[in-house]
Amino acid sequence: MNIATKVTPNIIATKDVSLEDKYVSDNGTAFMTGIQALVRLPLAQTRRDAINGYHTAGFISGYRGSPIGNYDNFLWQVEGLLKSHNVVFQPGVNEDLAATAIWGTQQANLSGQGKYDGVSSWWYGKGPGVDRSGDVLRHANLAGTSERGGVVALFGDDHSCKSSTVPHQSEHVMIGCGIPIFYPTSVQQILDFGVHAIAVSRFSGLWTSMKLVSEIVETSASVHVDLDRVTPVIPEDVNFPEGGVNIRWPDHGIQQEERLYKYRLPAVLAYARANKINTVTWPCENARVGIAASGKGYLDTIEALRILGIEDETAQQLGLRVYQVGLIWPLEPQGIREFAKGLEELIVIEEKRPILETQIKDELYSLPDDQRPRVIGKATDGKGEWSTSIEEAPLIGHYEYQPEPIAKMLAARFLKLDIPESLKVQIQSRIDLLLKAEQESKRVIDLAERKPYFCSGCPHNSSTVVPEGSRALGGIGCHYIAVSLDRGTETFSQMGGEGVSWVGASPFTNEKHIFANLGDGTYFHSGYLAIRQSIAAKTNITYKILYNDAVAMTGGQHVDGHLSVAQLTRQLDAEGIKKQVIVTDEIKLLNEEDGIAPGVEIRHRNELDAVQRELREISGVTALIYVQTCASEKRRRRKRDAYPDPAERLFINTDICEGCGDCSKKSNCLSIEPVETALGTKRQINQSSCNKDFTCAEGFCPSFVTVHTRDMKRPAKFEGISAGWPTSPIIPQLYDVPSRIMVGGIGGTGVVTIGALLGMAAHLEGKATRVMDMAGLAQKGGTVYSYVQLAASDEQISSTKIPAGQCELLIGADAVVAGSGAALSRLKEDALVIVNEDSTPTSEFIKSRDWYAPITDLIDRLRGRVRQGQLVSLPAARIATLLLGDSIYTNQLLLGMAWQSGRIPLLRESIEKAIRLNGTAVEKNIEAFRVGCHLASDPTLAARLLAAMPKTKTPQTLAELVEDRSARLTDYWNEAYAAKYRTLVELAAKKLPEELTGTIATQLYRVMAYKDEYEVARLLTGKSFKESIETQFGKGLRLTYHLAPPALLGGLKNVRKRAFGYWMRFPMMMLARLQWLRETFLDPFARQEERQHEQAWRDRYIAFVEALVEAPDNHNLAVAEQIAKLPAEVRGYGHIKMKAMDAAKQRWDELTPTLLKVRN
Repeated sequence: MNIATKVTPNIIATKDVSLEDKYVSDNGTAFMTGIQALVRLPLAQTRRDAINGYHTAGFISGYRGSPIGNYDNFLWQVEGLLKSHNVVFQPGVNEDLAATAIWGTQQANLSGQGKYDGVSSWWYGKGPGVDRSGDVLRHANLAGTSERGGVVALFGDDHSCKSSTVPHQSEHVMIGCGIPIFYPTSVQQILDFGVHAIAVSRFSGLWTSMKLVSEIVETSASVHVDLDRVTPVIPEDVNFPEGGVNIRWPDHGIQQEERLYKYRLPAVLAYARANKINTVTWPCENARVGIAASGKGYLDTIEALRILGIEDETAQQLGLRVYQVGLIWPLEPQGIREFAKGLEELIVIEEKRPILETQIKDELYSLPDDQRPRVIGKATDGKGEWSTSIEEAPLIGHYEYQPEPIAKMLAARFLKLDIPESLKVQIQSRIDLLLKAEQESKRVIDLAERKPYFCSGCPHNSSTVVPEGSRALGGIGCHYIAVSLDRGTETFSQMGGEGVSWVGASPFTNEKHIFANLGDGTYFHSGYLAIRQSIAAKTNITYKILYNDAVAMTGGQHVDGHLSVAQLTRQLDAEGIKKQVIVTDEIKLLNEEDGIAPGVEIRHRNELDAVQRELREISGVTALIYVQTCASEKRRRRKRDAYPDPAERLFINTDICEGCGDCSKKSNCLSIEPVETALGTKRQINQSSCNKDFTCAEGFCPSFVTVHTRDMKRPAKFEGISAGWPTSPIIPQLYDVPSRIMVGGIGGTGVVTIGALLGMAAHLEGKATRVMDMAGLAQKGGTVYSYVQLAASDEQISSTKIPAGQCELLIGADAVVAGSGAALSRLKEDALVIVNEDSTPTSEFIKSRDWYAPITDLIDRLRGRVRQGQLVSLPAARIATLLLGDSIYTNQLLLGMAWQSGRIPLLRESIEKAIRLNGTAVEKNIEAFRVGCHLASDPTLAARLLAAMPKTKTPQTLAELVEDRSARLTDYWNEAYAAKYRTLVELAAKKLPEELTGTIATQLYRVMAYKDEYEVARLLTGKSFKESIETQFGKGLRLTYHLAPPALLGGLKNVRKRAFGYWMRFPMMMLARLQWLRETFLDPFARQEERQHEQAWRDRYIAFVEALVEAPDNHNLAVAEQIAKLPAEVRGYGHIKMKAMDAAKQRWDELTPTLLKVRN
């Protein structure tokens, strides 16, 4: 055990830390992410060169994409530092043009007019960017680098396709171009290998590259930043040609190729050998088995060995030697030969297709039989990769690895060896435990899944809808999410190929037209050429270009240049597009924009369906430009006062809402949430996550009102929490095993922040730490985990993720995420789980209006996984809202509870200092942390807070239900109407089973209290509605009503909602008092089709109940129960309700023949 009940001395963390340390400090340690390490590299390089007497500059260019999607954002944040270090950051329009610019930096001194001794340059891009840049990478690498310049290509690979359309492994492209590849295992190695990468690039004249995967580059760690930590050793025994190996002009391709293979790559190998880039990390003099691994595979291997209990002494008993390969291509031959000496078996562990394995086999193949070890990896004993079947392959060549399958493979190999019996027993027992855990894990089926989804108010929610009878092609980025939705979006292309697949498909199909989704970021990157191709091919296609003013998927960056709506229309016009229509919710703004191409229509986004229907009838290429700023960007900019924040909030009157789900369908927005009321599940708006798109108000329902305020009501002070901090717990000590903490929650809600705070706090105390954030695409409302590992020394931390059965503390900000198989499988038996009971809907709620979060089941599942008393659950989001006014502070509150529970080996002062360093809503976040501490120290506090929250009184018995509904019907119309309801239900109670009577009591009220104009007016002007507005927003606020009164607009056809100002309150108050006119000859609404249908539906239901209670024995009560429930499906207003009613009537008619019992 690494957690001990030993008191830590009361030392306040006093380490002087600033957030710029990671970039400017050149001694000691700094806490940073892998991305921030990449920012540091060019800055540190110019400082290092200056110390060595060289006046150099730096240049960075590339194109964003996970796992290095935020690199450019971090670079923009340190613009001043870049300038002071002579580093130019110029993002590329796309990856290959960025690489061309990088090529240019190495040419700067060829004309003799260079301003610097050289330019060290850094290209960045994800796997697809490497693919599209192959041509320039080959050209530029053959041309070479300058003597004091150097180039490093930073490529991000997504092995498991978490944030990509296909999995990627880019090494083969780099190898094909002749570019050496470094593969770091940690943030520290990113820094160390970055120094070597530039040094060897200068020395050999080649570009170099660094492979980056999310498990490495998206981790945070405390690292050593001393400039002299890495001092490159330049080999002297290297044969170079006349004129050297660096870039020159003129130069011929054949000569470049000759230098590549004859001089440059051998120079790389000499450098790798001189600088010990590849190292034996677990030496063993008389080793029989060797393991060679690199990057993430190396970390997983070390963790796998620890799972088997193999370390230090046991490794010596086993005869095990381990080799970490830092430069994975070209593989330095002398080092691998020395490593393999004396081995019987050499196991190569690497994800995806073999890179090391083939090189190792090639290097060792010519050794004598008695000196050549068996090489095992993707191929098994005595076979090659392709003759080894999938079933017999020791390791798979696709997806990604985790430590557990590696442990099983290694155990199988080790148990075949002649090793001490005690070691065999140990390995077998560890494997048995692992297999048992796996079997238990397989039995766990996730009760709910939180998939990535469009943000609240995202323009994609509306823009990706296509009219009935049409189909759309998917786009890249956030557009890709539409492929998984039920909205006619099928297939996709690579970035820049949008719509071009239709050029190939259209001649061979009867389909006449198609839509293609394209974002403005992709358009600027390469999509423009796709449109040109479609025009050249004369296809019938409509490009739906979403101008959302941001590259939303990767962090909300602007396009890398200027692109206005007007400029976009002119470009398309110049290409010969047949027709363009701009659709927007800001018509006035667009009408005022200068330079829009002639003939371009500007229409409101409410007309999207009509516009699309018009465009699909036009032959040739057309464009629909949907203009609406990215919702997440709106939120970010509003925080900086850089975007208008309307003093408006939408609110749903739950008494009027019928839970029909039309608002969710119209908006596709997850800020519309279910809420339990006395009348069943209705809808509410999560004011914390709402981004003020307001599309939900277009749902055909009068329950929406606009409250004219920007702010929520300030929370009342709760007097039941003591001032200051509770007594500190005993702080656990760190010994020889890391403390492992897992934070699980919803992407975009601050889960990653908790990991970052703990990492920084550990750094402040001088502890080793590694924080791994599993986010990527999941940032879009999906499942996000932060794996936090704290240790006495860095060597104790191997795997970036927490292995199965090793998590000691789970902070569950969302029960769906915390109760998933991925979290359950990682929990130790004595783990502590702190979980938020409040649910947030998943994307399933959009599809299914009756979806509910199985919170109780999820929490019970967690409770069953840990020891008794080790699970704490509470309505943390509601508590945060009650005390702090916003559920965004939920995570900090849970962190406070976790710390006070004595499971985090850090001082409170360190965490508090980390919160202050973070600089976001400091005082409120500290207060949330403090409240969490009190919640953990005072078991009664949560209950007292819960008691202070508004309660919904829900009838629990039939008698209470009848009393409640009778009172409501009296208010609805009159006492006589209520008495009719009460009499009928009381009769049913005497004659029918309890369950059927309960159904009738609920549904009879529903059909009798149909919401006509009188009732809607009453509910919008009543006292309870006024109180609900004041509770949430405060008193004296102006309202706008969103109504579609048929009496004003005529009939059910083409009825649209309109906004009515506060003046409408007075006519509605008058209308509410006229409810006595209901269903009389004076009722002006009685002749409407909708009202007549509602009354007939009610009368049919009453007749059904009367017949049932009169002769229950004559009826099939099981069928009667089905009919009795049908009104529950008839919800909504206008055409929504009529469609549901028609379906219910049809079902009733189908059931009717079996309702009466057949007499013999």
